[in-house]
Amino acid sequence: MRKGSSLQLNLGIMFKKIFYIFILLIFLSENILAEIHNTKDEPNILPGVLRTPDSRFENLIDYPFEPNYMIIDGLRIHYLDEGPKDADPIILFHGEPTWSYLFRKMIPVLTEAGHRVIVPDMVGFGKSDKFISKHDYSYKHHIDVMKELVMRLDLKEATHFGQDWGGLVGLRVVAELPDRFARVVVSNTGMVARDGFRGWLFENFVKILVWWHGAITFEELKAASDEVLTIENPSPLQGARMFSKWIAHSYYAEDMDVVGIIENFGRIDLTDEEARAYEAPYPTGEYKAGAHVWPYLIPTQLSENEKYWVKVYEKWDKPFLVAFGSEERVTIRMKDDFLNRIPNPTVVTLERAGHFVQEEVGPELAALMNDFIAGKPVRGFSRKR
Repeated sequence: MRKGSSLQLNLGIMFKKIFYIFILLIFLSENILAEIHNTKDEPNILPGVLRTPDSRFENLIDYPFEPNYMIIDGLRIHYLDEGPKDADPIILFHGEPTWSYLFRKMIPVLTEAGHRVIVPDMVGFGKSDKFISKHDYSYKHHIDVMKELVMRLDLKEATHFGQDWGGLVGLRVVAELPDRFARVVVSNTGMVARDGFRGWLFENFVKILVWWHGAITFEELKAASDEVLTIENPSPLQGARMFSKWIAHSYYAEDMDVVGIIENFGRIDLTDEEARAYEAPYPTGEYKAGAHVWPYLIPTQLSENEKYWVKVYEKWDKPFLVAFGSEERVTIRMKDDFLNRIPNPTVVTLERAGHFVQEEVGPELAALMNDFIAGKPVRGFSRKR
């Protein structure tokens, strides 16, 4: 009798375990099916690539725009596509270490004027996929991906706007696809160039300087940048010292202070919500390899850039607007290339504006662009404080 009771007890326990396992399997299968349903339209993420979770971008202040995605070279590239689809497009290229969020103040002004506005996130930034290794990034790859995006969207009669690295990449896109662009606008940017041996020498000199500096702390970088950004006419030596330390700092960084960089080089103060938005693409430092290596890539296309200066921009016969901030120091020496090498550019100054003009005078700059695109006379303005 005791053996029978013991057997019944063991069978009861076994059936309970089977029942619980069965319930657990049902629960897991439902979740797996839901996950399959949610990702069935997305390709697999490539090895060595990270994708920022969508939850990081929820409820960002002043960023109500719908995401759009395109697969290029196996990478999911994010872009905004606002305004009427049949209108002549404006493409806005961001720089270091920002993403399409930077243009949130400009987009409504441009679309209200009837323009279609395209704002991509570069590889490694924003909602676009990110290589884990900084060695997987290249200047040329950034150009090729943005060219592919322009061609697949079949953009024609487009207006280019580039700031910071947005110009370094965007101006090459325009130079390689000139028939797709009707005009160019640049602000606080450039397309650094050297021909032949001078280019090789400059690129390798920068690499040696970065190696010589080694890891530069944010405090050391800030001290060097304060020396340059707070005086009206920094010397070439001061500029070169800051530039090389900036490259070394970013290259050896493991978790760049993105907000600190924007506030320091832009001489601006972000709100807590804005700071959260600029950090949103990067759950950890592992996601920041693109930002870490981008400055290091600046001198890697010098001879190619020179070729396009001579072949395209020195013969440019379409509208070209140069709109630098009066307080800009980071790229100010690149401005001379636009003034001296572009035939008859339109030149205005954004008074009391620094490096990140989109943050400081976004709506005013967008209104100026509307006038420029419409063929109206344009003139500079002063930032309201």
